[in-house]
Amino acid sequence: MKEHELQIHHMNYEEHHHSHGEECGCGHDHDGHHHGHEEVSHERYSLPDNVARKVYILENLGCANCAAKMERKINALPEVEAAVITFATKKLVVASDHQEKLLPVLQKICASIESEVHVIPQEVKAAEKKEKKSFFAANRMDILGIGSGAVLFAAGIMMKNMEAAYVNQVVFIIAYLILGLEIIWKALKNLKNGRVFDENFLMSVATIAAFVIGDFAEAVGVMLFYRVGEFFEDAAVERSRSQIMEAVDLRPEVVNLAEGESVRVISGCVNEQGVLKMKVNKPLSESMVTRILDSVENAAASKPKIDRFITRFARTYTPVVVGAAICTAVVPSLISGNWDHWIYTAITFLVISCPCALVLSVPLAFFSGIGAGSKKGILFKGGLAIEALKDIKTVVMDKTGTVTKGNFAVEKIVPVRKLTEKQILTMAADCELDSTHPIGHSILEEAKRRSLELVRPKEVQEISGKGIKAAFMEGTVLCGNSALLKENDVDLKQFQPEGGGTEVLLAVDGELAGYLVINDIIKEEAAEAVKNMKREGLFTAMLTGDAKPNAQAVADRIGIEEVHAQLLPQEKLLHLQDIRKNHGAVMYVGDGINDAPVLAGADVGAAMGSGADAAIEAADVVFMSSSVQVIVDAVSIAKNTGRAAMQNVVFALAVKLLVMILGFAGFANMWMAVFADTGVAMLCVLNSIRILYKRQ
Repeated sequence: MKEHELQIHHMNYEEHHHSHGEECGCGHDHDGHHHGHEEVSHERYSLPDNVARKVYILENLGCANCAAKMERKINALPEVEAAVITFATKKLVVASDHQEKLLPVLQKICASIESEVHVIPQEVKAAEKKEKKSFFAANRMDILGIGSGAVLFAAGIMMKNMEAAYVNQVVFIIAYLILGLEIIWKALKNLKNGRVFDENFLMSVATIAAFVIGDFAEAVGVMLFYRVGEFFEDAAVERSRSQIMEAVDLRPEVVNLAEGESVRVISGCVNEQGVLKMKVNKPLSESMVTRILDSVENAAASKPKIDRFITRFARTYTPVVVGAAICTAVVPSLISGNWDHWIYTAITFLVISCPCALVLSVPLAFFSGIGAGSKKGILFKGGLAIEALKDIKTVVMDKTGTVTKGNFAVEKIVPVRKLTEKQILTMAADCELDSTHPIGHSILEEAKRRSLELVRPKEVQEISGKGIKAAFMEGTVLCGNSALLKENDVDLKQFQPEGGGTEVLLAVDGELAGYLVINDIIKEEAAEAVKNMKREGLFTAMLTGDAKPNAQAVADRIGIEEVHAQLLPQEKLLHLQDIRKNHGAVMYVGDGINDAPVLAGADVGAAMGSGADAAIEAADVVFMSSSVQVIVDAVSIAKNTGRAAMQNVVFALAVKLLVMILGFAGFANMWMAVFADTGVAMLCVLNSIRILYKRQ
């Protein structure tokens, strides 16, 4: 691979102790280990890390229930450690140390369940340069078949009252062959492979049975309705796939190659100004964005509980309903002798017995939630993260970089002697002219904003951990913390510490002249976002390594209810567990390497995308935006997703149960049964897609 150089317009830096200010008490855990992390409150599902993985594309995969069956069969292979199929992205991820011989086996399994499926290694698929066709262009033959079948069906209905009854019967048979031959052929192939309860077989049996009892129009009409429903269901699924993946894939398409002078940049440097051109030594496939995207695309590895329940339920549901259909056809007929009526009722049961609407509705709802989040710069690492997030009761936040910008600014200037604010700021900025520290930089920025003329001191002495001693023509100036001034016998009786910031004191020739209050800038939307969290019924808390006065001042200004400050990483985790006991399931939002243990220990861990890699890796949710409001958006999306998934399940089961009851009572026909299958599936897909457009 070529080593590209990218323009980097800014660098993030870790929080440093300022030589002037008070000790911030941030307590960074420099070894990055998890401390006190004996308990993790939520399950994490993933493929094994110590086994080779390979990604395959399942081309022509169109059935969510079939995908679940493929996944079970592949996982049953002795040479496979674990396998996950993500229906929304058509991806199969296999963990195995025997990848070289797996492809033919995988192809055989998938084709035995859904004959049109082709298993293609991802790298082969990526290398293909085929022009992408629209859904309707790719399915032109299906459209023609459905259209001609519909015309013949209409012609058969119009000829129903003709004297030569056989003519319209011939028309219906031709229409049925056009519409249903492919379905029957698939059913026969699947039957050969031992698959009895698939939708092709069930539809074939149901419609052929209708022919047997003499209801030609019903048989053709139901097959037509089924094909139309399947077509629009496929279109809806394909549309949702493309929308979701467009929203999720944030990788740049173009990288500019630049020639620059070769200078090594040491890790941990602070880029105060200007533009850096840095050499990239790793390919895009190993970047953080790609790693996050892979975890999102393969989110089925962390299937939500409701999805796993529906998959298990579907395995029982179909055989039970088919059994009920057989009993309905035989038992009442033996008693009443009305075989036609009860066989027809049993046929409706067969059509209803397909579980596709159920199996499709839940994962697609969660992937729509992932897509909706991605459009707002919120990356959910799987359905399990969304499911946990919808149930949280408390939001716990770090301070620096989460509710504040992590940038220092002069908040207040307090003269003590007969000096103006302008004079105090000018003297402090003169002392800081050679400073590279963020606090010194903030003083210089304020002086620049006020267009002050600065003079470089004759001599400058930096006193480690305390501040600066500078010599000017007018006298000696001390600029730093209280320890520096006390060391030089400056009287501090007139200094009243205010708390809520870092005070930089100024003394001229041994007398206190004034001080500046430097503070981290609170994000503009923070107060409104916290108010929105409370409106959602969420309790808010802050865990920070910063000093107590600073943390409490920020919390008071934006409305956070509980504050714990000057914490080490392991102490954060202990406080998080206490908050969970008192207020319920917790979401923790942070961005530093010292946040990794508490992110992993929370019910839902969320990391700012501009934060440390360790925090992003440990989190369940990654916010690419630094706005506090995305926390509220993420919770809202999770709740909408959970509601949509539950609506889909309840709606699908309720309609199927209702049609079964009506059918048994003699009030439902096969048309209603087909609606309970393909119609309900399509409505569930549309309800899931709605999450992408719902205003949070």
